[in-house]
Amino acid sequence: MRTNLFDFALPEDRIALRPAAPRDAARLLVVRPGGPGASPALEDRTMRDLPALLRPGDALVVNDTKVIPAQLFGRRLPRSEGGEGGPAIAATLTRRLDGSRWTALVRPARRLATADVVRFGAEGKVCFLDQLDATVEAKGEGGEVTLAFAFHGAALDAALAERGDMPLPPYIAGRRAADEADRSDYQTMFAREAGSVAAPTAGLHFTDDLVAALRTRGISLHTVTLHVGPGTFLPVKADDTSGHRMQAEWGDIGAETAAALNAARGAGGRIVAVGSTSLRLIESAAAAGGTITAFCGETALFITPGYRFRAVDLMLTNFHLPRSTLFMLVAAFSGLDTMRQAYAHAIDAGYRFYSYGDACLLFRGLEP
Repeated sequence: MRTNLFDFALPEDRIALRPAAPRDAARLLVVRPGGPGASPALEDRTMRDLPALLRPGDALVVNDTKVIPAQLFGRRLPRSEGGEGGPAIAATLTRRLDGSRWTALVRPARRLATADVVRFGAEGKVCFLDQLDATVEAKGEGGEVTLAFAFHGAALDAALAERGDMPLPPYIAGRRAADEADRSDYQTMFAREAGSVAAPTAGLHFTDDLVAALRTRGISLHTVTLHVGPGTFLPVKADDTSGHRMQAEWGDIGAETAAALNAARGAGGRIVAVGSTSLRLIESAAAAGGTITAFCGETALFITPGYRFRAVDLMLTNFHLPRSTLFMLVAAFSGLDTMRQAYAHAIDAGYRFYSYGDACLLFRGLEP
């Protein structure tokens, strides 16, 4: 499909720079696709209404990945003894390769060469470890490098926690710096497994009170893990969706979780994916008939209109960027015309967009 079909205009003041407080006070747009030629049914609610919008026996699936403080700032060390200090370097870790090596997006990448050493500072932070140095082991395209850190394993994790900032998406980071509040704001209440460089943002809307209300309603809650990579922020640059390739992300669905979800579906319950990450992982693990199996590995599933969903019945998600793989996914789920109308309504009604914004509850459209 042509990528420009997924474009839309968003006023800049609709981009949320901070989350709703409390989290479950966020607005919720309920989207029920209409039949052929009919307009969708759109309903303005709040996240606290979610239990009433679901049915007893439904199974909610959340991503328990934890965002790491992956944004680092430092300087390239002099390349020769007595040489001048090197340029300032900003790095966003993107993927762990082993105990001491990460791939990272750096800027300005042109100022780094293989074998250069970058010393990441700790200005304004209380640190208990020595300096954090990393050697440029390899350079790739588009500003990607492989960094080999001087620390390893838990020591490296501690150093990153001390020196790193939360990797806010560009549409927020371009308007304000990350601060201490983001360390909790940009983390879901389900976060357990460290490894993401972006939050599974649909999960940001949950609170203990909301989870308790869901359970009282008879709705079960299950966790899966998908470590979110930086590709979630990237617009599709190809003119046609067939020319885009998703970045692979690592995920895990345990056998016990898979069995529980299959049992819920077998008893007439619906699978409700909280976020695109949970949905993509479940669909990656589902057989053609909808049975979900245990899964551990990478997925690069790219969902666009025409995809036949196997297991997920409803989706809770935020409002996404134009021309993004995420908007393409929701268009596949509920229909492109439906989602264009839903987003137009959300813009007119003052909904807040993107990572710290409001949410929508999507019902499935007609199968292609």
